[in-house]
Amino acid sequence: MAIEYRGRAMLTVAVLLFGTSAATAAPPALAPEVEREVVAPDGVTFKPSALDEEGAIDRFAEYTLALERRDFAAAYAMLRLSFQAANPRLEWEMNLRKRTTLWADGQIRPLRLSWYLDPAGQPAGLYAAFDFRGDRKDGTMDCGYVVVHRVTPADGWTVVRTDTSEVPADLIEDAVPKADVLRQLPCYLGKGIATNF
Repeated sequence: MAIEYRGRAMLTVAVLLFGTSAATAAPPALAPEVEREVVAPDGVTFKPSALDEEGAIDRFAEYTLALERRDFAAAYAMLRLSFQAANPRLEWEMNLRKRTTLWADGQIRPLRLSWYLDPAGQPAGLYAAFDFRGDRKDGTMDCGYVVVHRVTPADGWTVVRTDTSEVPADLIEDAVPKADVLRQLPCYLGKGIATNF
C-alpha cells in the first residue's frame, strides 16, 4: 500500500518500516493538486492550521496503514468511542477478515480534503474528511472517504466514519469506471466526474 504525498513522500511508511523518530522526521503533506474546502457555521471565519492538517493526515495515514498490515487492534483503537459502540470489535473485525483484500491494500490517492468546524447535529469540534481513490495491483479500484475528528486542539484525532466502494477491474476502462458504473458510485472522484455523490 502506498499513500501518495508530494515532497515528503511516504514519510509515515518510512517511520513504520525503518523506525525513524517522528520527532525528527518531516511531517507528511498532501499533493498540491488535492482539492480543499472549509465549511464553518454561518458568521464564523475559520482556516485550518498547518498543525491541524498534519494531525489529520497522520491519523488518516496511520489508520490506512494499520488496515493494510491487518493490525485490526490498532485500527479499531483509532475509532471514536461512539463509532466503537455502534460497531462491536468482534463483528467489525470479522467483516474485514472475511475479505481477501481491503481498500487499504491499494495505492491510496487523496483527492479532496474537506474541513468541517462544529457541523450541525454532530459532536462539537473539527472534522477532516479525506475523499480518496485507491488502485490495487489486480486492477480493482476503490473510492470512498475517511473522516477524522478532534474535539479541541489538545485532543488526538479519532476516526469517526469511513465508507468505500469497490469497482472490479472488468468494470474499468482506461483507468476510469465505465459510464454506467460511474453514475452509481457514491463517492467523489474529482470535479466534473459524474458520480452519484
